[in-house]
Amino acid sequence: MSSHGSAQKMTARASGPLTGTAHVPGDKSISHRALILGAMAVGETRITGLLEGEDVLDTAKAMAALGADVNQLGPGEWSVHGVGVGGFSEPEDVIDCGNSGTGVRLIMGAMATTPISATFTGDASLRSRPMGRVTDPLALFGAQAVGRAGGKLPMTIVGATDPLPVDYVTPMASAQVKSAVLLAGLNAPGQTVVTERAATRDHTERMLRGFGAEVVTEQTEDGYRITLTGQPELKPQEITVPRDSSSAAFPVCAALVVPGSDVLVPNIGLNPTRAGLFTTLREMGANLTFENEREEGGEPVADLRARFSPTMKGIEVPAERAPAMIDEYPILSVVAANAEGITHMPGVHELRVKESDRIDAMAVGLRACGVTVDETEDSFTVHGLGAGGVPGGATVAARLDHRIAMSFLICGMAAQEPVSVDDGSPIATSFPIFEPLMAELGAQIVRSNG
Repeated sequence: MSSHGSAQKMTARASGPLTGTAHVPGDKSISHRALILGAMAVGETRITGLLEGEDVLDTAKAMAALGADVNQLGPGEWSVHGVGVGGFSEPEDVIDCGNSGTGVRLIMGAMATTPISATFTGDASLRSRPMGRVTDPLALFGAQAVGRAGGKLPMTIVGATDPLPVDYVTPMASAQVKSAVLLAGLNAPGQTVVTERAATRDHTERMLRGFGAEVVTEQTEDGYRITLTGQPELKPQEITVPRDSSSAAFPVCAALVVPGSDVLVPNIGLNPTRAGLFTTLREMGANLTFENEREEGGEPVADLRARFSPTMKGIEVPAERAPAMIDEYPILSVVAANAEGITHMPGVHELRVKESDRIDAMAVGLRACGVTVDETEDSFTVHGLGAGGVPGGATVAARLDHRIAMSFLICGMAAQEPVSVDDGSPIATSFPIFEPLMAELGAQIVRSNG
């Protein structure tokens, strides 16, 4: 069960059409970064539209523990009085990041070049996830990490006393790793360079520039080279957080697979490093349109309209697209089960080290719902049954993973028989209004004690 509550079995069954407007929460990735960079600026940063899910609230608590003055002013309205680059103070207690891999890895990076120590932990899911991918490059700055065997939480980071700038090539496509190195580079002299072979979400680079840091991105033969000039004075900002594209994926995909549906999801961030799912859905033949396209706070934004799409076809999803949609493969696999033909999703090994092994979790759950799924170490293939063809009727293990839980609840909305998840409580980490939002559209979700 979730570290934040008791297990809650949840069941979704077929309903009438889903209709209306779905106002999803603020973007989780941008919310984490707004709090962290606000805490590293000098002066007051005001944030509007902050996602108030458990993951982001844990990051807010962590920034306060490191010495920033963090206050909620109203729903989604927050104030952060920062302490400046290198100004974090040593926390008095362990920092609990709950279920958030993004939170813990970015915070580790942010404090790794300040001469303080901090101990990090999280829930059972987070304590099982590898931290070496972040602590290895942080060691190049001079930071030290002491944790459990296998580089797992709980873990203490001892920040570098005399940090050195780093030139680092990421061994995997991971925005968390890239961001941790860039945040550590803020308090190192000279230039810190990160090279990634495939472009990952670039919210950190965009926001660093907004706060006044010098960040240059260039495409080279080796990939994307990001150069950060260290030791800037970050200037406080007024930040409006766009609505979360990963959360939008759930009402959008539900509308595509539930007969008769027509759902509008306004103000969705369409950063090209995040919007791979929507490109893929359109390639499958989804009736998905972008309306009122515009730019807000340096991020492209649009209103998404999704309508029931009974003639979607399975496709080969390009492997190079994986970094732009890595969190959306679970819900994509549900759409694939409701499409005609085979959907092959290669290049997704990163899914095996998320909140759960998401390839295995989706494969096991979909098979229990009557769908044929093949998997390899870094790919999985769904044999679609067409619109309304998924038998359902299973109870699926959510594995403390919010996206697995929500994906199978969407599956139940279009299946012939109800689909249950053993514990839906982790949904609150990223999408605390998921149930009432889906219910307002017409979905039928009921909960009982797990």
